[in-house]
Amino acid sequence: MIRGGPFRSGLASAVPLLENPRFEVFPARGIEDAVTEWIPAGMTVTVTASPAKGLDATLEMTELLAGRGYHVVPHLSARLVRDDAHLADIVARLTGCGVDDVFVPAGDADPPAGRFDSALSLLERLAEMGRPFARTGITGYPETHPRIGDDITIQAMWDKRRLAAYIVSNLCFDPATVRRWVNRIRARGVTLPLYVGLAGPVERAKLLRMAAKAGASESARFLAGHLEWFLRFGTPGGYSPERLLGRLGPALTTPAAAVEGLHLFTFNQVQQTEQWRQALLARLARPGDPLRAQAAR
Repeated sequence: MIRGGPFRSGLASAVPLLENPRFEVFPARGIEDAVTEWIPAGMTVTVTASPAKGLDATLEMTELLAGRGYHVVPHLSARLVRDDAHLADIVARLTGCGVDDVFVPAGDADPPAGRFDSALSLLERLAEMGRPFARTGITGYPETHPRIGDDITIQAMWDKRRLAAYIVSNLCFDPATVRRWVNRIRARGVTLPLYVGLAGPVERAKLLRMAAKAGASESARFLAGHLEWFLRFGTPGGYSPERLLGRLGPALTTPAAAVEGLHLFTFNQVQQTEQWRQALLARLARPGDPLRAQAAR
């Protein structure tokens, strides 16, 4: 059931964002089959990178999904790139399978594999190479980064804006915080289009099993930085993507926000995420439903 009032109106306004989101997945066994079974071909799938698996796993999954007809956006974690030659090989491999859009975070590798110790340094090198990708995304942090101060993340976004095509916001479960953050970056003069990060209807038990399979050090790093996520996922009534989206909808669809879409963090629970999205769209599109009329305005 979809509740009424402002919540109902918020969901109605978010319909266009729900129709063509980005789906984030980790490169892992079985994920290619899950994506092809549940996500329609032609949609955007982003593939993460981690110190535990390295960039090769990201590149391999990108090639597989691109071959299946998806618009694939690999994560090029700067701190996993060894040197200029390694970057040139990565670029050749990605452009060879039709990739024209990459997402560039700094990454968590400590120490870095080479001279690229920040997203900015990798973005600058890509610019020197003639900008081989038509679109390049960077990270935004509505909440404080667990290991980086707010002043640094704000300055980094400002420095990177001239080399990027869009921003993807990291997860945040508080609609008021997201609204304030969007207003702040626009007030600073950052005009890049924004994809707002939204976690799907994640089951904490499955997420913990997935983290355990990632390896002890990688899982410990993830859990240490995202303990609040697990608490919210496991508390009855603690998190609902539908509730968060309903409260965010109007703020995300105002022209001043320049929100281009949603970035769905699936945590590899692809079936659950896509079934939730399709079911919600079906409810919002029922003939004769006032909510459908609001969405069409």
